[in-house]
Amino acid sequence: MSNTPSLVKRVQAHPLLWPVVTLVLILMVNASLNPGFWMLQWRDGHLYGSVIDILNRAAPLMLVSLGMTLVIATRGIDISVGATVAISAAVAALMVGGKLVITDGVAQHVSRFPMWLAIVCALLTALACGLWNGVLVAKIGLQPIIATLILMVAGRGVAQLLTDGQIVTVYYPPYFFIGSGYLWGLPFALFIAGFVYLLMHLAVTRTALGLFIQAIGINPAAARVAGVRERLISICVYAFCGLTAGIAGLIISSNVKSADGNNAGNLLELDAILAVTLGGTLLTGGRFTLAGSMIGALIIQTLTSTIYSIGVPPEINLVVKAAVVFVVMLMQSAEFRRAVRGWVVRPAAGSHA
Repeated sequence: MSNTPSLVKRVQAHPLLWPVVTLVLILMVNASLNPGFWMLQWRDGHLYGSVIDILNRAAPLMLVSLGMTLVIATRGIDISVGATVAISAAVAALMVGGKLVITDGVAQHVSRFPMWLAIVCALLTALACGLWNGVLVAKIGLQPIIATLILMVAGRGVAQLLTDGQIVTVYYPPYFFIGSGYLWGLPFALFIAGFVYLLMHLAVTRTALGLFIQAIGINPAAARVAGVRERLISICVYAFCGLTAGIAGLIISSNVKSADGNNAGNLLELDAILAVTLGGTLLTGGRFTLAGSMIGALIIQTLTSTIYSIGVPPEINLVVKAAVVFVVMLMQSAEFRRAVRGWVVRPAAGSHA
C-alpha cells in the first residue's frame, strides 16, 4: 500500500500519459458516434475496419513526425516536409509510370524504369532536400524556419515542374503495394512506419545519439564545447527528416496511384508539428519522445476521421480540428492544470472558512 502513492506519481509524471489519455478519449468519442467503429472483418485476405483504415492513413504522418521529432529536439523546425513529399512522389511516379505492353496476347503494364531504381532515386532526392535544409541551418546559419521556408516554396514549384502541373497517374500494380498492400492482414505501410520507429528507437537509446541530440537542444554552444559535433548532427537530423518525408511520399503516391505536385503533402508539415507537440516533445528543444510522436500522429488521424464521420461540413472541419487540438494542448499543459486546480481549491477553501 505504501508504494501506491509513488506509483501514481510516476504514472502522472510519465510523458506519454496525456497523449495516451487524449487518444483514448477520441477513440471513445468515435466509438460512441459509430457503433461499428471497433468491428473488424477479414476480407480479401486482410483485416478491414475503421481502426485499420486509421492506422493505414496515419502511417505517412507517423513517418514525417518521426523525422520532425529529431529536428525539433535540436531546436529546429522543418516546414518543407510537405514539399519534399510532393517531390519524392513526383520522381517515383514519373520513373515508374506504367506503359501498356501486349505480350503473347496478354496486356500488362510495365514500369519505365525498374521499380527499385525509382524508389532509390525518389528517396535520394528527398535526402538531398533534407541535406539542403541542414546545410542552410548548420553551415550557413539561417534560422530554421527561414531555411526550410525556402524549400517549402521552391520545392512545391519543383514538384509542379516535374509533373508539368498535371496529376501523373501510375499504372504499375506492384508499386501500389507500398501504400495499399497488406502483410499478415495489416497495412504494409504500417510495417514501414514501425520499422523506421524501431531503427530510430535503437539509435537514440542504444547509442549516444539520443544524448547528443538532447544536449544540442538544451544548449548547442555548451554541447559544441563538450565535444559534440553539433553541426554534423544537425545536418544529419535534417537529412533524415527529408528521408522520412520521402518515404511518406512513396506511400501516399502508391496509395492514390498518382502524384500531384500541387496538393501532395499539402499542410502535412503542420500536422507533423502538431503530432510531435501532442506527443510531448518540447518545441524549445531537448526533451523528445519518439513513441509520443507516433501517438500524436494517431491522435491527428483519429481526430480527422472523427470529424468526417460526424458529418462536419468540409468548409469548417479545419476550424473544428484546430479547436479540438487547442483543448488537447491545454489538457497536456502542466501550468494550465495547476491553474485550474488553484481555481477549484480557492473557492472550496473560502467556503470552509
